[in-house]
Amino acid sequence: MTLPIALQTYTVREQFAHDFKATTRRLAAMGYRAVEITFEIPGTKPKAAAKLFRELNLAVPSAHLPLPLGKNERPVLDFASQFGLSFLVAMHGPNDFKSLDQIRHICDQYNQAAAVAARHGLQVAYHNHWWEFGMVEDRLAFDVMLEALDPAVGFEVDTYWVQAAGHDPAAVVQRLGARAPLLHIKDGPATLDDPMTAVGQGVLDFPAIVAAASGAQWLVVELDRCATDMLIAVEQSHRYLVQEGLGHA
Repeated sequence: MTLPIALQTYTVREQFAHDFKATTRRLAAMGYRAVEITFEIPGTKPKAAAKLFRELNLAVPSAHLPLPLGKNERPVLDFASQFGLSFLVAMHGPNDFKSLDQIRHICDQYNQAAAVAARHGLQVAYHNHWWEFGMVEDRLAFDVMLEALDPAVGFEVDTYWVQAAGHDPAAVVQRLGARAPLLHIKDGPATLDDPMTAVGQGVLDFPAIVAAASGAQWLVVELDRCATDMLIAVEQSHRYLVQEGLGHA
């Protein structure tokens, strides 16, 4: 059984800023039937974005947002309701991974946010980069997170950054099981600084990754940067996932 495909709109942030409507219509024409958005959407306002997504039958299962805590609680929950989100995705930067105490403090915030989200039928998910797979005080930071996070906190596994950090993304998603409902799918040389490529044109083994992802609900294409035309790469990525029997529109 294949997984549904979404596009993280950070990928087309420049195109959105130039012409949000035309870019969104082009994504739909490529075959994308869902998008993962950001809290601030370039080139438009949330109300207008939600209206266009509905017109084009584009689902919005997840978004990258601040944690719904303190002053951010009501704005984030309102945003989630406006777009019909299921997942609230957040991340922390490398400066927050300098000590085990910092990591545990971060995890406590996610645990609190997950409790808030659950009361509204939502799930919080943590999006990794490479620093979560580095060593901190002789411990793998990711292992510490798994110990400290409530099982209610899921993961959006960025498969590219896992491999760039020297780990096997298929093993990571297999280990997480149902705790990894979202997979970020990007490809390239799996280095920290080089441009990315369309999915299927780099070094990642996506058939193995998807086969290992027993709990995955969405494949979310995201290219932070690309050596070729971004919209062409976005279309090629969708085509690859469909043709390889990994995802569907």
